[in-house]
Amino acid sequence: MVGMTSIVAVSSCLPDTIPIARFHRELGLTDVQLRRYQRFYGLSDVCRDPQADETRLLLRAVAKLAELRGQEERVRYVLQARTMPAPLPYPLTSLGPVQDELGLRHATAFVVSQHACASGLLAVDLAGTLLAADPDPDALALVLTGEKAGTGHNQSIPDVTVMGEGTAALLVSADRTGRNRMLGYAARTHSRFGTEFIMGAEAAADFQDRYGPGLCEVIAAALEEAGCTLDELAVVLPHNVNRLSWIGVCRTLGLPLERVFLDLVPHTGHCFCADPFINLQKATEVGRLRPGDRYLMTSVGLGATFAAMVFEH
Repeated sequence: MVGMTSIVAVSSCLPDTIPIARFHRELGLTDVQLRRYQRFYGLSDVCRDPQADETRLLLRAVAKLAELRGQEERVRYVLQARTMPAPLPYPLTSLGPVQDELGLRHATAFVVSQHACASGLLAVDLAGTLLAADPDPDALALVLTGEKAGTGHNQSIPDVTVMGEGTAALLVSADRTGRNRMLGYAARTHSRFGTEFIMGAEAAADFQDRYGPGLCEVIAAALEEAGCTLDELAVVLPHNVNRLSWIGVCRTLGLPLERVFLDLVPHTGHCFCADPFINLQKATEVGRLRPGDRYLMTSVGLGATFAAMVFEH
């Protein structure tokens, strides 16, 4: 809920990186495609941990969320934002073991995957809506993002990016005075791209044509709702698909590329729903955000949903 949703704290965990050149054959990349990924897309390494399951990856991010310690009883909701539908039948989800280990069995827990990679922003908005209706003004929600790149279908998006296994955890409140207060949110779904799990050549070409205008549309809508202009943004925290796509979007928007936090693209790959939150944690850590700064998060989910969210730090 815009105006009543704040990110109280965020933490992230990035596994060790692996050069994509080491497993580009597994991804179905030719040597020419690999060079294109490296030279033009800005993709070099990807963070992966073959030994850790999804639950362990999520718990590593939560372990760094110091603000959760001692506040577990205040957590009313646990939301896991996923790109892919949960791989296990209920109740064998990643959330059960996470709740057990964190002492959060009292909280209502569910998975959000309807917007694919944009489901992380959807989960933050849903968390704010639930908390605004909760009778306890001190209630919190825990949002978990990131997942395993464990199958051939979810290790990469052909001719776009390679998937990483970074995770992020964030505490959300309905306190207007929170550290990162949501000012605007926009999401648009173009359902014509939802008929194929892996898009064919015609749909993929259509999606490429729609990508820039679709992203610019939701950015403009989120800024309008926030009462904010593009020039007022200190930084854009993107989904880390590749550098080339942002060059085109920035050209259309008239936004300097250096205002987009692309520092992690060469080292993480695209970490499903976790990208903007990993970027928030890292951008804060390196001093790209100061109190009072306004910033924008973006995500695009295949299917296809474009989303943008404006915050004040």
